[in-house]
Amino acid sequence: MTNVQVPNWQDVNAEALFAQIRVAAFDLDGTLARSKKPMLPEMAQALSTMSTILPIAIVSGGIVQLLRSQVTDVLTPEANKANIHLMPTTGTRYYRWQDGDWKIVYKHDLSERDRQVAMDSLRRHAQELGLWPEHSYGPVLEDRGSQITFSALGQQAPVDLKEQWDPTNEHKNELAKLVQQDVPHLEVRSGGSTSVDVSAKGVDKAFAIRELAEELQVPISSILFVGDRMDPDGNDYPAACIGTAAVRVTGPEQTLELCQAYLAWHKRHTQQA
Repeated sequence: MTNVQVPNWQDVNAEALFAQIRVAAFDLDGTLARSKKPMLPEMAQALSTMSTILPIAIVSGGIVQLLRSQVTDVLTPEANKANIHLMPTTGTRYYRWQDGDWKIVYKHDLSERDRQVAMDSLRRHAQELGLWPEHSYGPVLEDRGSQITFSALGQQAPVDLKEQWDPTNEHKNELAKLVQQDVPHLEVRSGGSTSVDVSAKGVDKAFAIRELAEELQVPISSILFVGDRMDPDGNDYPAACIGTAAVRVTGPEQTLELCQAYLAWHKRHTQQA
């Protein structure tokens, strides 16, 4: 994988960035919203307005039900859902709005054997490392069909606890490396604030962006990708490495700044035209 330095939003030349993009793609947790929480009204408004201007993609490690509850269910009436692309479970599935509902375009499910081996490996190594919780907030292991996800505190853990659990990503990265040795034919990556994800080899956020570019017939370089996990071990990083206009944010507040700056830029250029 090519090493890239992803610029932080505050260091970006916004005029140059906005002039080159034709599609805007976003990570979800830590980028558009806090973990498992709906977007705030201001973010929902900005994203809804952007969807009337250009295609919007949500590329998340979460399941499609979370993308609905966190994003699409809180969009404003002006949102153009036909212009929104949902790519859950780290891009291993892809949904479009058709005939009044979100319809699946593709899915890359793991075999039953691979799912079981991945779950056994995650459980064993998490216990060995002392990462398996004595008491959890919901499931610690989740079989999402196309992705197996370990959540160190449980899927429904409070956001504050999740964000405090592994701020340096040290624990998640160590667990991911050990599991990867057990399943070399699969992809193991550090996911959200407390998660490690296992999916098919090569099916990650880079794969999702390539599929999106082909679907929309646009160059990858014209796709803006916004995420908070842009470190080499982060699950947003592969999307940056394939040549997107990638931007790192520290949280939803910065993403809102970016979106509002884009809308202001678009309005100015529309008026000038």
